[in-house]
Amino acid sequence: MKIGKRKDMSGDSPSPCPSHKGRRDSDRATVVDVGASSRPYPEGHTSRKERRDQVRMIAWEVTRSCNLNCVHCRAASHLGPYPGELSTGECLRLIDDIARFSQPVIILTGGEPLLRQDIFDLAAYGTQKSLRMVMATNGTLVDEAKVRKMIDSGIQRVSISIDGPDAQSHDALRQQPGAFAGALAGIAAMKAAGMEFQINTTITTANLHQIKAIHDLALRIGAAAHHIFLLVPTGRGRDLAEQAITAADYEETLRWFYRESLTCAIQLKATCAPHYFRVMHQNKRKGENPAKKVGGHFHESTRGCLGGISFCFISHVGQVQPCGYLELDCGNIRKQSFGEIWETSEVFRNLRDYESYKGKCGRCEFIKVCGGCRARAYEATGDYRAEEPLCLYQPRQ
Repeated sequence: MKIGKRKDMSGDSPSPCPSHKGRRDSDRATVVDVGASSRPYPEGHTSRKERRDQVRMIAWEVTRSCNLNCVHCRAASHLGPYPGELSTGECLRLIDDIARFSQPVIILTGGEPLLRQDIFDLAAYGTQKSLRMVMATNGTLVDEAKVRKMIDSGIQRVSISIDGPDAQSHDALRQQPGAFAGALAGIAAMKAAGMEFQINTTITTANLHQIKAIHDLALRIGAAAHHIFLLVPTGRGRDLAEQAITAADYEETLRWFYRESLTCAIQLKATCAPHYFRVMHQNKRKGENPAKKVGGHFHESTRGCLGGISFCFISHVGQVQPCGYLELDCGNIRKQSFGEIWETSEVFRNLRDYESYKGKCGRCEFIKVCGGCRARAYEATGDYRAEEPLCLYQPRQ
């Protein structure tokens, strides 16, 4: 299929790519140190520098409540309330716990994180602990006052989800009239204050023909990055399983995105689309390299599925998972330290053991580059180490 043209049809929580750029001390809120967690790390616990599988990014669902009802939401979020969410004290202790173990990027996500009353206290405390704090929001609650609080609390970048190039298409996926206008108003407030932002887009058959238009919109409004997410059918997204794009369209979309990266001045990254990194490596062998980017300080080229390897997800009730889409209980921070979970979880250890992967993923020469989407494999087969179901590539072995 051709990107930007409608095909005949029968019949997504973002992860920002934050900046290294630090805020001045005068820009940071003053918060009180709540002290270190009393929970011990496992015997033989290693230092940050000694640790090979260091956590580099954590998506933290600070609340599951949301003011929208997006059709593809992995958490099937609504306004709530949701009982059992982590208290302010528990959140501050968790930040202490993480900061003692590593210094990852913390993505404050939801639900809608701006619905949490103490969100800027949490962001400020994380900043004080030398954690790089970023936020993923739908943008509809962002205004001038909230942007000032983002800046004062040390939030370094904000991602806003845009799933259509106009109100009709975006609002249909968000199931809320005015969502598109609200997101653009939030972006305008961030631009006026100099807050760096990126656009995240979940791709389904409903908007595949609009991806180029959405990308052009991201460029036009001054985004620092555009991240695309390939639908993983979890939560409400299970009802959209028939709207997941085909493996052939998946491959073509990623190749188009890579071609855009060769000349595009902003960061482009494919998330929940690990094949993209195989596509990158294949094309780099031909001497093609993406253009040098302006804005932002994290390179968009990392590797494919990072769940349990350098990335994890913490739910609104403290459950640690490989990612938000792969709802496997790896431990709970109310019962164990974060470091103990990260180092001892059987699921995490299995995900780091590429030799245990099955099907063509297990014999693929790009396994350490791509890894396949473990959540998509789990949804399709019930086995998170099974082969990625939306991959056309045939390994050489």
